[in-house]
Amino acid sequence: MRTATLGPAERGTALARMAEQELDILVVGGGVVGAGTALDAATRGLSTGLVEARDWASGTSSRSSKLIHGGLRYLEMLDFALVREALKERGLLVQRLAPHLVKPVPFLYPLTHRGWERFYVGAGVTLYDTMGLAGGSARGLPHHRHLSRSRALQAAPCLRKDAMVGAIQYYDAQVDDARFVTELVRTAASYGAHAANRARVVEFLREGERVVGARVQDLEQGGLTEIRARQVVNATGVWTDDTQSLIAERGQFHVRASKGIHLVVPKDRIHSTTGLILRTEKSVLFVIPWGRHWIVGTTDTDWNLDKAHPAASSADIDYLLDHVNSVLAVPLTRDDVEGVYAGLRPLLAGESDATSKLSREHTVAHPVPGMVVVAGGKYTTYRVMAKDAVDEAVHGLDRRVAACCTENVPLAGAEGYHALWNARARIAARAGLHVARVEHLLDRYGSATEEVLELIAADPGLGEPLTGADDYLRAEAVYAASHEGARHLDDTLTRRTRISIETFDRGTRCAREVAELMAPVLGWDAGQVDKEVEHYNKRVEAERESQRQPDDLTADAARLGAPDIVPL
Repeated sequence: MRTATLGPAERGTALARMAEQELDILVVGGGVVGAGTALDAATRGLSTGLVEARDWASGTSSRSSKLIHGGLRYLEMLDFALVREALKERGLLVQRLAPHLVKPVPFLYPLTHRGWERFYVGAGVTLYDTMGLAGGSARGLPHHRHLSRSRALQAAPCLRKDAMVGAIQYYDAQVDDARFVTELVRTAASYGAHAANRARVVEFLREGERVVGARVQDLEQGGLTEIRARQVVNATGVWTDDTQSLIAERGQFHVRASKGIHLVVPKDRIHSTTGLILRTEKSVLFVIPWGRHWIVGTTDTDWNLDKAHPAASSADIDYLLDHVNSVLAVPLTRDDVEGVYAGLRPLLAGESDATSKLSREHTVAHPVPGMVVVAGGKYTTYRVMAKDAVDEAVHGLDRRVAACCTENVPLAGAEGYHALWNARARIAARAGLHVARVEHLLDRYGSATEEVLELIAADPGLGEPLTGADDYLRAEAVYAASHEGARHLDDTLTRRTRISIETFDRGTRCAREVAELMAPVLGWDAGQVDKEVEHYNKRVEAERESQRQPDDLTADAARLGAPDIVPL
């Protein structure tokens, strides 16, 4: 089955089709849970629509720690059920559902006390490995190992000798979170779901007490569309309470936002063959391998300001640098930071004042007839959240519906990935590219790499790297607009690629080149190209200014100095 295309024509068709006849399920929210819910519903044979006010994964789902993990620290909280569930999902993703996007990654846990700590941490990691094996599917990751201080320093020469007495190395997995969501949406569309981004719900349709659909504003072309559905699923994450307010119902729970920020630094600034996990006074700190970079994160602080553009303050950056430098032989400085990004976790509010103590478990509710709300949870368990949301929605359909089958539905690009990887040298020779370029494409697009190569075959100039961002080919900017639903320059530089955080200039150097590559696909004239570049440059400057501010309030004000190119 050929993967669905999310180009501009397909977006228009999707909106039209959703308006033509009543859907079984309309999903509101294009993050990982919303996209997963659309895929779950579509693969049960339900007529399904998916709308997102901004871009796919533009909120929490593109700003995570990029980890697919069981949550080792939740073992310490004795939350065994959550860890067991997440480890099962990790195994499915690594082996079956998305092997091109989800990869094993090693982490070194430095030990600072002799005797008891090695036993304590070792017992926890042993349990972690064992629960992974017992999850119903093979783990797909190597077993942990104990290291002496000298062996730990061989694996991570960056560490100070006096920062540890030994270490334990274990494995989790990582993912490009925004790409994963795009592939979820494309997979759902391949199974018949109608999906449209830049389509904002402005009102829910009611028949008495019952929700029977939504009125959707097309933020690109203008106009309102009425979409009727037997069940509506609210999967809007940190916006859950805002969405519920459209029906004057907060619902049966409250979602609280916790801000986490991350730093991106070049690979050569930290000399290590493994990621690191460090304890802090509040939580844990990760140093995560990320291609030719490292991701350092994260913080965990309450956030009550703008949800669309959470801002990282100077204090946030200093916090991460101070904590990671406590174990590094060569400290990082502000000058080493290539990129900074901030995201919000949707936590189910509890009695604790500290967001680090709030639940990462999810909840599904049916606050009014015709509407299901799903909230909380963590990225790794999106598929379980989606299943539970559709299971709840099915109760209101008054007919027999097939059970969830997404455990056996690979994402777009997964089928044939391993065979293509084995043939990468032959593919490179045929395409006239270096094998490293083909490996890069396979790990981003899987079997859909052939579609990118078709663009290059038609225009060999697209096989050249982007200026100032040479990890990416020019064809990828075209493909983002033609196949992956990118509607604006920011979509491509921030989510379809990671140029906005992987270059010191934050993508400004290649912005015009990328905009000009997208222009023919999206029908932009020279004026629109200029507008796209101007908006992107203003966004970068606003983010830089926010990161110079001392606290959340001033950082938020600085970030809001750059308006969105598509006003909400």
